[in-house]
Amino acid sequence: MRVWIVFLLCLAGHAMAAPTEEEVIVEEPVTEEPVVEETEVGANPVQIEVGEFDEAIDVEEEVVEDVGAENPCLNHHCKKGKVCEVDESNTPMCVCQDPLTCPAAEGEFEHVCGTDNKTYDSSCHFFATKCALEGTKKGHKLHLDYIGPCKHIETCLDNELKEFPLRMRDWLKNVLVTLYERDEDNNLLTEKQKLRVKKIYENEKRLQAGEHSLDLLAHDFEKNYNMYIFPVHWQFGQLDQHPVDGYLTHTELSPLRAPLVPMEHCTTRFFDECDADSDKYIALEEWAACFGIKEQDVDKDLII
Repeated sequence: MRVWIVFLLCLAGHAMAAPTEEEVIVEEPVTEEPVVEETEVGANPVQIEVGEFDEAIDVEEEVVEDVGAENPCLNHHCKKGKVCEVDESNTPMCVCQDPLTCPAAEGEFEHVCGTDNKTYDSSCHFFATKCALEGTKKGHKLHLDYIGPCKHIETCLDNELKEFPLRMRDWLKNVLVTLYERDEDNNLLTEKQKLRVKKIYENEKRLQAGEHSLDLLAHDFEKNYNMYIFPVHWQFGQLDQHPVDGYLTHTELSPLRAPLVPMEHCTTRFFDECDADSDKYIALEEWAACFGIKEQDVDKDLII
């Protein structure tokens, strides 16, 4: 469980970890979904704390404004896999980046595995390759599967799939408690979120973080069910960002899913089966059901 906590805090810009195991490589099905920018690999959609870097950011913004007129690309944002170039009229435009121009990977830890079961030297190489395939069936199917080089992922058995949400629920609860404990400057949780987490944190019946048996996790969920409702809603809200529409796409799931796959071999099957109607989107109701939250307790107002 320690690994879980360390993982998400890391993803939050402050460090935290996830459940430990290994995972299934399943190619994402082809369905049209809005063209959105894939989230930075390893970055979790939790508020990133800026803190001591505020001043540096202000200075950088001023420099951009001063030189923007000379180089239009300085103020022109391109999604991952593309770079800015100017045409003959000095108008900025985004074009696919040549993978050969990506910085060389410093080590295996920068490698990523695509849904084509191919290892890419880095996320830069992956997104540049995906961009070059835009408009093709192969490009539409290609997603970042997980962080790290491609490897054999064991098949997730039915009984193992049932165990997965036990660990995930406990992890989400502990992640929120850890964020609450570390949120001295109100940059990790909003005030409304902190009020919700405070009730969990101060509840003397709360199961403390640690290595627990599956039987104990199941028993705690049954006895202290209400403590798990908000954490499940919270994680959905953190992922539902591009756009905020009450549905999770493969791209939106990536920040949570990609680091988990090499450690938890049921990750892919779990999220695939969360999409109960197989429309390639996970609605809040489907997400909650996956984690054992009762239908009457699903509340969009909890995504705060």
